[in-house]
Amino acid sequence: MSTHNFDPEPGVFPYTPGPIPDPGVEPNPERRDDPDREAEPEQDPRHGRKVTGKAKGAMETLKEIGSSTIPEVKSNIHCMTIIGQIEGHLVLPPQNKTTKYEHMIPQLVALEQAAEVEGILIVLNTVGGDVEAGLAIAEMISGMSKPSVSVILGGGHSIGVPIAVGSHYSFIANTASMTIHPIRLNGLVIGVPQTYEYLDKMQDRVVRFVTEHSGVTEEKFRELMFRMGELARDIGTVLIGKEAVEVGLIDEVGGIGNAVKKLKSLIEDRKTGVKEVSLQ
Repeated sequence: MSTHNFDPEPGVFPYTPGPIPDPGVEPNPERRDDPDREAEPEQDPRHGRKVTGKAKGAMETLKEIGSSTIPEVKSNIHCMTIIGQIEGHLVLPPQNKTTKYEHMIPQLVALEQAAEVEGILIVLNTVGGDVEAGLAIAEMISGMSKPSVSVILGGGHSIGVPIAVGSHYSFIANTASMTIHPIRLNGLVIGVPQTYEYLDKMQDRVVRFVTEHSGVTEEKFRELMFRMGELARDIGTVLIGKEAVEVGLIDEVGGIGNAVKKLKSLIEDRKTGVKEVSLQ
């Protein structure tokens, strides 16, 4: 019986030798892993074809948005989406598609400070929601120094109207709609004069913001809010596409291509203005 002497590697203890090969069988050569070598795809034993797997990130993308890859575009424009219902101080049911204002406000602050972001594109398809949360988002957008363009796709209803007009320039799709109506409260309402005064003052805040950031007059906007016969409750107005432009609420009818083109133009104008000021 032959004996095998195994010299352990320095610094490795204990040393466990591998199995002794049978006589007449050549051992497989030692396989060393090369970090620079790409892993070969596995063989499919049924068809003799190579099977390539998908990365975990690609599978998650496919599950969430129905696409295996998302084009990565390095751009100086940041896109923000305001969709579903704007969630404010009350948490909405989990099945509701919501935009949370506590997520939007820090994001807007970060965009204002980000040097690589030169313009903001705001895409709206919202049914409205919390009045104070919507006004807070609208005030943040209007107070930013960087150019912003909003585009309404589908709908920009209720408190979504101030958000849409809060940008430097606004677009609306030809088939998109906007619902203008007075402020309403859900749940228990105490029937005292203070409640009605509070509602009236909050409504004045919405009217003042919209008229200051768009071409519609206060008289026209209030007339649209209290127009009779258009909604199920006989109060308010629905404007579709070109109608919102005709009353002066939205600047132009257009889609995403028009919005991006206009935003790039505003960015160039801002750059030119900064250069002119620095030369003086």
